[in-house]
Amino acid sequence: MAVPSARALVNAQVAIESFDLSPDGAWVVYAARTVSRGAYRSHLWAVPWDGGRARRITSGAVRDSVPSIGANGLVAFVRTPADAGRPATTSASPGREPQVFVVALTGGEPRQLTHLPHGAGSPRWSPDATRLALLAQAGPHRFAVGTERAGRSITARRLTRTDFRDDESGHLTRRTHLWVMKLRQGARPVQLTQGDFDVTEPAWAPDGEWLAFSADMGPDANIAPRETLHRVAASGGEMAPLASLRGDAHHPAVSPDGRWVAFLGTDVEDPPQHAPKRLWVMPAAGGTPRCLTRSLDRSISCDAWADLVMAEDGEGPIWLSDGEIGVIVATEGRNVPYRVSIAGEVRQLLAPGRVVGAGLRAAGERVALSAGVDRHAAEIYALEGAGKRVTARRRALTTAGSGWQRRFPLPRWDELSVATPRGPMQVWIASPAGASTRPMPTILHLHGGPEAAWGPGGTMDATHLAGHGYRVLMPNHRGSGTFGSPWAAALRGQWGRVDTDDVHAALDEVVARGLTDPDRIGVMGLSYGGFLAQWLVGVSDRFRAAVGENGVTNQVSAWANSYFGVHYSRRWRLGDPLSRAGMLRLWSASPLSNVARIQTPLLLLQAEDDEVCSASDNEQLFVALRALGRATELILYPEEHHEMKNHGRPDRRIDRMQRILAWFDRWVREVPA
Repeated sequence: MAVPSARALVNAQVAIESFDLSPDGAWVVYAARTVSRGAYRSHLWAVPWDGGRARRITSGAVRDSVPSIGANGLVAFVRTPADAGRPATTSASPGREPQVFVVALTGGEPRQLTHLPHGAGSPRWSPDATRLALLAQAGPHRFAVGTERAGRSITARRLTRTDFRDDESGHLTRRTHLWVMKLRQGARPVQLTQGDFDVTEPAWAPDGEWLAFSADMGPDANIAPRETLHRVAASGGEMAPLASLRGDAHHPAVSPDGRWVAFLGTDVEDPPQHAPKRLWVMPAAGGTPRCLTRSLDRSISCDAWADLVMAEDGEGPIWLSDGEIGVIVATEGRNVPYRVSIAGEVRQLLAPGRVVGAGLRAAGERVALSAGVDRHAAEIYALEGAGKRVTARRRALTTAGSGWQRRFPLPRWDELSVATPRGPMQVWIASPAGASTRPMPTILHLHGGPEAAWGPGGTMDATHLAGHGYRVLMPNHRGSGTFGSPWAAALRGQWGRVDTDDVHAALDEVVARGLTDPDRIGVMGLSYGGFLAQWLVGVSDRFRAAVGENGVTNQVSAWANSYFGVHYSRRWRLGDPLSRAGMLRLWSASPLSNVARIQTPLLLLQAEDDEVCSASDNEQLFVALRALGRATELILYPEEHHEMKNHGRPDRRIDRMQRILAWFDRWVREVPA
């Protein structure tokens, strides 16, 4: 069995990215990402529900994704040319924008449907498969001063709103709107919505006469975000409000009989990041929304996290029948499918087990789930045999998503319960395959969010580090999602305090059990996890080495440098620079404030185009540490974004993993003489 080198793992990985179930429930089509000659390829595959081998239906140097199967036997999908190391797409690189294609379910040559200048995505078939809804950018450049033309950029950008950027797109130069396109030769997409807002999550009514969608139509939407639901006729016309709550309302889904609209939302003004997303239903003709999951103190979300689960399909809602809805609920470090009746009866669709669900689809009285199960990368499963009082059985429809893992030793994955002042804390431990219970060098791995949570679906870092002789400790400390509101809310205004106490408690426990050598402990984390890793080495000398990735060093600058920093800081009660007291609260939760105390060798990894945790933050910490003469390195990855560890260019992902292992081997593995 191969030693899990970074290069071998990245090149071997097959990632199921998205999938759909045909209207008759007979076929599943999924997009699978592989690496070929240093670049990603994503192709569509079809597998029969009743069993059989998967069949590839697209090919080439392309990235094909988000399949949607129509009743006409055609699969609509989004195609982007594969990136072999070129810079990010810009308006000056025509022909590289994503466009919508169709291909027969049986295979054949795909046909390009859209030729929009700024690309198109998110295709959704109308119920009769005569039209496609899609999302595409429209309207003039929002900020341009002067004219952009070949070889010459605009004169300047004039900003009057703060919602001018996000992480993946950079500058949001145009708004994303809803379009509909007829499926006939020569047809062109027709734009249905207009305005200074972005449309998301379109959903057809079953008669094909109208669509529901989500949008935040407020000014400076990243300062006080609040999504609401709207509807528009498929033939065009005025938009009409559909539903709103005190917080957000999003992800609409219209019932098969057309009577109801289900959606997700929070009925709390300026909802905290950890506020549970609940399931709501309302009459499609209009009326007052009714919450169906108020008794469930868990969020309808995929908050349990495992980077070997990369599906993009989400938590629902999906209609299982005229009177029942399917959702994924984040609970106890797992993402579990549930069924909810419109009368408000809530039941598990699948027994929890070690499941990290990522997407649900239903059609023809059949239900499919994409999920990682017990350390394994995501596959697509048929959920069968569910009844009024019986949970479903899982039957694998695909094998490619986790089959590549057979080449490598799979870590042992244990679940511990550790006492804290607020009750028991779930802790996952990944150990080398066949490891004894003797003390071993251990890496404390901290999750992001912080409202995310570690789950049992497996991670690339745990596979890599455990394969090289480390235990990996993954605590779901206070502030983590999936354990109810009180557990998550305990971190509001307490960053660097209760989380610090909890991770030390987790380390104390594994040292006491004889699993961890107390003289050989490292720490690493990304995003909020990067913040906490960088915070810990400024308040403790327990760690032999640390790796902070895309973390926050200076909360004062991050308040504005992060594209959602204003409302994020407010909702976590971190403070703001609008008053001296608020600024001091931000500074008191900043790792940079403790830089003089940092003696631990610190490796900083940073995606240069990260708009969540900007490069300038870690540059500040790096410069300060160098001025103090401390052991540190800063690695900048060009053109990469916040989730580079999963979606970055393959050679950069390999470099990242190699550097992490080399850093810990240098500083942690051997006890100094």
